[in-house]
Amino acid sequence: MRFFALLLATFCLPAGAQEKSGAEVYDSTCSQCHGGGKNGAPIFGNRQHWGKLVREGLNDLVPTALVGIRKMPARGGNPALSDGEVAGAVIHMANAGGGRFPEPTPADLARWRQKADKRLKK
Repeated sequence: MRFFALLLATFCLPAGAQEKSGAEVYDSTCSQCHGGGKNGAPIFGNRQHWGKLVREGLNDLVPTALVGIRKMPARGGNPALSDGEVAGAVIHMANAGGGRFPEPTPADLARWRQKADKRLKK
């Protein structure tokens, strides 16, 4: 059911509304902490900091970014970001840290949303 709501929301975006790229989201939101390691955030481009996270994979990283962890707020503190924009930023940062992740599919986004929702219920 959640997948269909996400799919419907995607088609109901106003004309001209376009999602930001992962790099754009990183620059506007994520770089505030990941640019310099604020509050222990893994630093962008640092393979040593990102290595373990890259090995954990996107099925853990993206849901974590959606709901937040430790001092990182949900969606990096920007509630206006879509799930796709958050996922794109995570992929952008993980790939800069040594990952080789492709752009997410709608099925990926739906799966990550489900995992994030389960984490919120705990």
